[in-house]
Amino acid sequence: MTNLPLLGQRIKHYRTRAGKTLDEVSVPVGLAASQLSLIENGKREPRLSQLDAIATALEVETGDLLRQEPPTRRAALELDLIRLQQGSVYHRLGLPQLKPGRSMDDRVLESLVGLHNELERRSKEAIATPEQARRDATALRGEMEARNNVLPEIDTLAQEQLDAVGHERGSLTHRSVAQIANRLGFELVFVNDLPHSTRSVTDLENGKIFLPTASIPGGHGLRSLALQALAHRLLGHTQPATYSEFLRQRLEINYFAAATLMPKDNAVEYLRKAKKERNLAVEDFRDAFGVTHETAAMRLTNLATTELDLTLHFLRVDEDGSIVRAYVNDGLELPADPSGTVEGQYVCRHFASRLAFEMTTKAAEFHQYTDTPTGTYWCSTQTGTGTDGDFSITIGVPFDSAKYFRGSDTSYRETSTCPDARCCSKPASELAYRWDGAAWASAKMHQHVLSPLPSGTFPGVDDVELYDFLDRHTREDDLPRA
Repeated sequence: MTNLPLLGQRIKHYRTRAGKTLDEVSVPVGLAASQLSLIENGKREPRLSQLDAIATALEVETGDLLRQEPPTRRAALELDLIRLQQGSVYHRLGLPQLKPGRSMDDRVLESLVGLHNELERRSKEAIATPEQARRDATALRGEMEARNNVLPEIDTLAQEQLDAVGHERGSLTHRSVAQIANRLGFELVFVNDLPHSTRSVTDLENGKIFLPTASIPGGHGLRSLALQALAHRLLGHTQPATYSEFLRQRLEINYFAAATLMPKDNAVEYLRKAKKERNLAVEDFRDAFGVTHETAAMRLTNLATTELDLTLHFLRVDEDGSIVRAYVNDGLELPADPSGTVEGQYVCRHFASRLAFEMTTKAAEFHQYTDTPTGTYWCSTQTGTGTDGDFSITIGVPFDSAKYFRGSDTSYRETSTCPDARCCSKPASELAYRWDGAAWASAKMHQHVLSPLPSGTFPGVDDVELYDFLDRHTREDDLPRA
């Protein structure tokens, strides 16, 4: 598509340089001066024959008129002002368009463009608010639920990397992950001083991926962290411009890591056999591929519906009962705020996700049936400890599908009437009568709910600490030699 304002600026520049008026150029071109003026103002697109005639009249090549850079600094400023005034940020202000005419001083024009750029920058910063982040997360979750949590193109990409290093079956070794990295031109380097706000750091200039020396408690293993870093390169990710893009990139790299550690064909073969034997268990799936419980549970959500004909739900819940991560395609109703966001909401206190914390034995999965207003569900929950405290991982299915899972014979059964407030939000009437006006609780609060999300070069990453880290690890003695 032709950039009409830029084309008009270039025609006007060459006409002015030639010392010709609109009338003097329009006659040989076969256009009225008013029509040529519309072209110069970016309001009309000339036909190619007219463009050739204009170039001939100005004694330049047609290619000179079509070049993609502004002819002068002044022209660049005028084009910037026009572009910025056409943007949504300026449009929302409801102000009239200001034409950068000849009478406008260059300094005034530069100031206006600077002010508009600052408005754009502040608008982008405002996007990174907790409210916008929740909306973005909700939209992405809804999209993935509609897709049954499947990204087949990433499954294919993961298999291609495994085929390239000759991996066929069994747990993916650290050596194989290093081979995948080497094929892509990277060396895995383990260090103790990663910036606190990073999972890994990739040195694109020197082909190194810096990783921690130990797995993240309750989170990602070293193989997964390395694969996530490689996924950015394989998927062609660029610096995210919005929080929504950041979330999508995070989802894609996590999916790639899981798909590489638990290849689709091998995983489906394993799961189908377990289903046939009515012995599906996340802990067995986890151990068969040597991954974390959360990775295995999430990978099950990628495969269960399309490959096993099972609908299900997944929950990661903090010890206080708040939802950290969720996926649902089996009809389970979760609490949500007015925007539809479930992250940060509290699950019912009768759910296995919360009751599992009370179990004396936490080494094994806890199984429970829960009667809810939308049906009865069977759940398997495993608790763990991470950097931010204890959490639980739950996989659940409707009652009729429980027969395929180990633990379906459990005697634990609870009833949840949420979202009825009397289930979790309001005390029993006798308790309310006894303590109304006679007690005062000082509530805890998560301070992060008042803080805007980071909007720097890399969302959530301390740039100063990042570049200081890279400077320490890329000194002359550390650089690769020819």
